[in-house]
Order: sequence, then C-alpha cells, then structure tokens
Amino acid sequence: MKNLNFKRKIVNVLSVLVLYMFLFFGCHNVQSSFESKVESDFNKQPLGEEKILRMADIKHMPSIVQKYLLYTGVIGKPQVQNIRIVFKELMHKNSKAQPLDSTSDQYNFFRYPSRHFFMKASMMGIPFRVLHSYSDEKATMLVRVASLFNVVDLAGENLSETETVTLLNDLCLFAPSALIQKNISWEKRDSLSAKVNFKNGKYNVSAILFFNQKGELVEFVSEDRSALQDDGSLRKVRWTTPVRDYREFHGVKVPTYGEAIWNYPEGDFTYGKFFLQKIEYNLKSFKKE
Repeated sequence: MKNLNFKRKIVNVLSVLVLYMFLFFGCHNVQSSFESKVESDFNKQPLGEEKILRMADIKHMPSIVQKYLLYTGVIGKPQVQNIRIVFKELMHKNSKAQPLDSTSDQYNFFRYPSRHFFMKASMMGIPFRVLHSYSDEKATMLVRVASLFNVVDLAGENLSETETVTLLNDLCLFAPSALIQKNISWEKRDSLSAKVNFKNGKYNVSAILFFNQKGELVEFVSEDRSALQDDGSLRKVRWTTPVRDYREFHGVKVPTYGEAIWNYPEGDFTYGKFFLQKIEYNLKSFKKE
C-alpha cells in the first residue's frame, strides 16, 4: 500500500510538471514571436540621421496642435524614430467582469509604420498572452491561453484598418514629434479640436483630437476602429481614449493614464485602463528585461 501511495504521488508530481511545461512553453512561444518581430524591425529600420524638430516644421498644423507640441516640449529635440512603452493595465472582458491585472511591452517604428504590442496576464493561475503586430500594412492578433489553445487568432483587412488607428493613437499621444510625416494631414475644427488624417498604404483613417486650454491632448476619438466580439467577428464602433496626468519623460510630457472605450449605441464600455510605467525614444536595439 505504501508503494502504491508513493507511485501516486510521483504521478501527481509528474502531471504537475508536465502541465507547467505546457503552460510555460506555450506562453514563451508567443513572447519569442514578439521579440523576433521587434528585432526584425530594428534590423529593417535602424536609427537614421538625427533631425531636430523646429517651429518651421509644424507651421502647417492647426494652431491648437502647434500649442500641443510646444506644451509637450518636443520642439528643439530630436524627432522620434522609434519608441518603447511599458504599461500596467486593468482590462475588462465585459462591463460586469472583474478587472484583470496585466502588463505590456510595446515597440513602435515610424519610418515604415509598425507596432508590436505584447501583454502578459493570468486568470485563476492560468497564464495567457496577447500579441498585436502591425507591419508592412498588415496586422495580426493572437490571444493564447498557456499552450493549450488560441482563444483568438485574427488577421485581414478589417483588423489591419483597426490597428492603423491604434498606431495613429500612439503617434498622437506618445510620439507627437512624428506627427509631421507626409502621410499625416490636418483639418482645423475649432480653437480646442482638430481632425487628423493618417494614410498608410491603402488604409486611410482619421480621428478628432480634443485639447484643453493648457494645450494638453485630452481625448482621441475615431470612427474607423473595430471591436472584437464574443463570436470572433469585428464590429466597427466609435473608439475613444481619454487621457490625463501628464508627466515628463526624457524632457517630453506625455499622459500617464488613459482609458480605452467602445461607444456602443447600447452604452459605453470601458475595456481598459492604462498606467504608463516607462517610455523610451530612439532605441538602437531590443531591450530584454
């Protein structure tokens, strides 16, 4: 009987080890894919000649956008070629669900617009990973629970248009010196708002930017993004990202708190709250921490 109990314990321990290996390696594969994509963009888009942003470079922009760039402190500093952003988040699956703690690491490149966003979280002890990648005018989205199965594995034109909006959002909020690119155009609306248009290949997206009297960008609103539904489809819905609590990083002021909201006809749904932890500009290579 003792031998039988001992064998059962050995089997239980081995089962736990096997499960742990499945969980670890499944998530590790997603992270490896993220790192590979980022390193590929560093090879494709190495840092070029440093260019200082001057007032003459922003004269074509609406006055409130010029005021925003002056407020952030980017005038007289090198133009952004790439960025790394680290967030902590509270994510909601639906309006009734408890928030899920997560962390994310993100890289954006601007010579050839690309964005790679990697999120880590766990639920009831089960790890899952989220990878959004956008490059060469194409986007993919992967959500994996451990190594057991992919909850979401998306691609296609609708997702690519959606991620083009996300990239524009990053430009406006975290890399304002890159807003002088030729594929970005502007329309004045009033003293505290402006419309921005962004073209990348066949994708043309836009947003309305709202500012306060100080010159802070306080809300980004776009009609060109789609929300993932429970059945795996994408539904085009107004998307808003109110932000606040500007702080200075490396001489540039950026918002440190933001929300991601779907404005459904049946009611608003705040699916994410983002807390900026770190931002770095013009990196030479991938940073593994």
